[in-house]
Amino acid sequence: MTQVPRPNSAAARDVRSQLHPYTNPLALEQDGPVIVTRGDGAWVEDEAGARYIEGLAGLWCTALGFSAEERLARVAYDQMRMLAFYHPFGQKAHLPGIDLAEALLAMAPVPMSKVLFSGSGSEANDTALKLIRFYNNALGRPEKKKVISRIKAYHGVTLATASLTGLPNNHRDFDLPMPGILHTSCPHHYRFALEGESPEAFATRCADDLEALIQAEGPETIAAFFAEPVMGAGGVIVPPPTYFEKIQAVLKRHDILFVVDEVICGFGRTGNVWGSQTFGLEPDMLTCAKQLSSGYMPLSALMMTEKVYQVIRDNAGRIGILGHGYTYGGHPVSCAVAREVLRLYEERDLFAHAATVGPVMQKRLRTLADHPLVGEVRGVGLVAGVEIVRDKASRQPFDPAQGVGLAIGRNLHRHGVITRVIGDTVAFSPPLIITEEEIDAMVSRVARALDDTLAWCRAEDKL
Repeated sequence: MTQVPRPNSAAARDVRSQLHPYTNPLALEQDGPVIVTRGDGAWVEDEAGARYIEGLAGLWCTALGFSAEERLARVAYDQMRMLAFYHPFGQKAHLPGIDLAEALLAMAPVPMSKVLFSGSGSEANDTALKLIRFYNNALGRPEKKKVISRIKAYHGVTLATASLTGLPNNHRDFDLPMPGILHTSCPHHYRFALEGESPEAFATRCADDLEALIQAEGPETIAAFFAEPVMGAGGVIVPPPTYFEKIQAVLKRHDILFVVDEVICGFGRTGNVWGSQTFGLEPDMLTCAKQLSSGYMPLSALMMTEKVYQVIRDNAGRIGILGHGYTYGGHPVSCAVAREVLRLYEERDLFAHAATVGPVMQKRLRTLADHPLVGEVRGVGLVAGVEIVRDKASRQPFDPAQGVGLAIGRNLHRHGVITRVIGDTVAFSPPLIITEEEIDAMVSRVARALDDTLAWCRAEDKL
């Protein structure tokens, strides 16, 4: 994507000093990084002055985009001057944390009782896993500890949450998944349905798969089920109709907690404030992050129902302490900024804007469906995936060794679009502020990148 870094350039300094996440270190050493220097709305600019539409809102998070938000800068500055750090340990509290917790409970998709802050989505999901163990020990059910996630799920990168994540690259050579974490079928109709199987029948089969796994392990051993409303980093997989209705019936039948991971879907991404509202979910615990602060400050939250809270409260009261917490969980500056972000969402009616332009993006992206390389275009609201195939009729994917995904990434970058190619899928999750005109520009550039990739595939005999 870039040339070999010049000695003592910022790129060369970066190669010498940083180990990058989700990056091939050998490719980084050869090509150097793309150094982003500034942003403006849905656009970012690199050090050479090239501009790109940010098709993934950074990492699914910058709802307000990349422009300077003076109000948020002022809030952060004022909070730094007033109280730059404090914590909620040992019966302490601060006003930004109280204000934000109240705001989250008021907007929760189902009645929630308490909020516990962390610094990232991974930490929020890891916290949920710990509290689920605490909860079942408190209820005298020490054997009820296994947790079920799904193939292609993404729930984080700690040892425990990377185990929940159902993606091979998050497990390979990390000795994961850990014992006690199980995976059930992925609800991707296009890729996993049987010949002639309707979406509703496929949803029934997925629920049956979950029931069979629970029975095989023993219902008395299954503590919780984790799910994203839309599976993000697994390839933007939208569940088929009736899927969650049938899954939730299984969970209720066996007294299994339902943890909904709203880290990507929360705060307007799916056309409603929460993905839980879009798909009719009733979580016992809910995790959120990313758009909670528009990605501007590290922050996440775990919300829990009164039923869950009462059990945790009583057990911690018996022990004398809840032995969990992070130094920066609920940092006052992060909480103050996030509370102001929520005010901006409301004042600018941003969720309604996202609900309006989301269908526009879905319609525009679906114009790519006839392209020879495109197998499926899927999505809801302002999150979508374009799946690339070698053969449309058989839905045969490319062999990863052919490097077609890397080629698409290079061509997207060359045409001024930054996003992620996840396996066979080009993912889109732009800032909620994106306009219809910018959506048109983004899709036009994607179309040109697909054409260039097709020409490359033919020239390199990849088809």
